Amino acid sequence: MSDFSKLPRVDKLSESDSLRDFPRKLRVEAARHAIDRLRKEDQTDTKLAEQYARQEAEQRSQFSFNSVINASGVILHTGLGRARLAPSVAEHVSRIAGGHANLELDLESGKRGDRQTHVRRMLCELTGAEDAFIVNNCASAVFLTLHALAKRKEVILSRGQMVEIGGSFRMSEIVKQSGCKLVEVGTTNKTRMSDYEEALTPKTAAILRCHPSNFKIVGFTEEVAPNQLAELALKHQTILVDDVGSGCLFDTTQYGLPKEPTLQEAIKAGADIVTASGDKLLGGPQSGLILGKKELIDKIKKDPLARITRIDKLSLAALEATLKLYQNGQEQEIPTLANLARRLNDLQAIAEELQQAYGGEAVVEQGITEVGSGSLPGAGVTTIRVGLKSSNPARLARLLRKSKPPVLSRIEDSLVWLDPRTLEQQEVKALKKTLRGLP
Repeated sequence: MSDFSKLPRVDKLSESDSLRDFPRKLRVEAARHAIDRLRKEDQTDTKLAEQYARQEAEQRSQFSFNSVINASGVILHTGLGRARLAPSVAEHVSRIAGGHANLELDLESGKRGDRQTHVRRMLCELTGAEDAFIVNNCASAVFLTLHALAKRKEVILSRGQMVEIGGSFRMSEIVKQSGCKLVEVGTTNKTRMSDYEEALTPKTAAILRCHPSNFKIVGFTEEVAPNQLAELALKHQTILVDDVGSGCLFDTTQYGLPKEPTLQEAIKAGADIVTASGDKLLGGPQSGLILGKKELIDKIKKDPLARITRIDKLSLAALEATLKLYQNGQEQEIPTLANLARRLNDLQAIAEELQQAYGGEAVVEQGITEVGSGSLPGAGVTTIRVGLKSSNPARLARLLRKSKPPVLSRIEDSLVWLDPRTLEQQEVKALKKTLRGLP
């Protein structure tokens, strides 16, 4: 048993040269941690105490939430925060975050304003909707809409559209938790107009259409088109809520992708309310868009849950700046769209640079970049990527994740793949440096 009286005192250790670069409170906490660790290890060495204290101080000084180089082959990676913001959007958010802003202040009258005014007009112009309301995410958008418009009444949903979204949240559960009675119609692969017609009763408040954005049913299938559901809802004096999910404002086929329903098309098809995410194909921040008829949006605004689910000021700033790019015809500045549009020749050149930077053997091959985050399931765009050979691919992938900055890759066919489609120029330089420094 060591003589713990030989351990350095906390105050003395906290003033050691090894901790001089850190704030006083952090030095003290690091010193206490180091001494506790020595006790557990039955050690009394002062040099070791300084080493432990320095390690602890460095660890506590670092952020857990950091920028990551996305070379995973997924553009909208949920684990990496989905859509990357355009540089001009990030600058606008920084300005808003660094000072006071007219979030809910009418500068003309000097009276209390409405945060929704910063984006409402643009969303209506871009989509053709009568009105718009923004909340913190798409699940909230669906939940709030149903709670405000269909509480204690029936909501019809096709069994083929009962999706489970990220984190094991199911659409059927969201419907029930909103206070509505879920009425299931059709089968997994086929739902006909007659299924909806037979389910309609005087208690029906809404037909919910949920675009299956994170899976695909193929083969012997049938579903009712949005415009037909809109006509049915109108005929029976109920409403159609169309959850299109991805928030797309552009034609995805121009990038060689399958057709994805746009917000404009959903509104034009006659949906009374359209809900979507702001951080998927729209290319903005996490947010939930509620678009549609003004009289219905007015009811949604007045629901007490509207305040609980409202969008925060920084996300609102990012959404406004992103929508401005669409409005001004500058949408190619949005990274999501820019990544989809990248030329294979450019990707080939970057992949070869990464191949040369790696100290081991590597191959450059054609592959597929996935869109990700429940957008266009199973679809992607052709890319050129580099595969790193290693005797231990899992270890190499972990070394990349633990590098500074962290790099997210993909293991496939015993190779560690790096897809350059989502890399900015400065990230290519950083990644090359990391590859050169690998053991």
